[in-house]
Amino acid sequence: MSTARLRDALAATLLVLALLYVAWFHDDRQRLAALLVFALPPLLLAIGVLRGSAVARFWAGVFGLFWFSHGVMAAWSHPPQRAYAWAELLLALLAIGLSSAPGLRARFARKRGDRP
Repeated sequence: MSTARLRDALAATLLVLALLYVAWFHDDRQRLAALLVFALPPLLLAIGVLRGSAVARFWAGVFGLFWFSHGVMAAWSHPPQRAYAWAELLLALLAIGLSSAPGLRARFARKRGDRP
């Protein structure tokens, strides 16, 4: 997958994650706080990723670890919210993978002229 496609896929993942949080916390008593804490970071990171920022891509991976942990905790402790939590878990894993892919590709790329 090309770098541009990875960038677009990561941005789309972050936007879907932000939309998931908007849907998840639409009835919450502290809706504004929940949206500022959960929906705003992936939205801002998506903008940075679309602009080609390597720093935004890095922080998307770091935040992905938090989102993964939150998804595990929510799936385990809040059965009525389990579907949202599993969606968060899967999107977090996708964000971590997509943000790490360019670095992994560079790290494990074969040097020209190498033959098995």
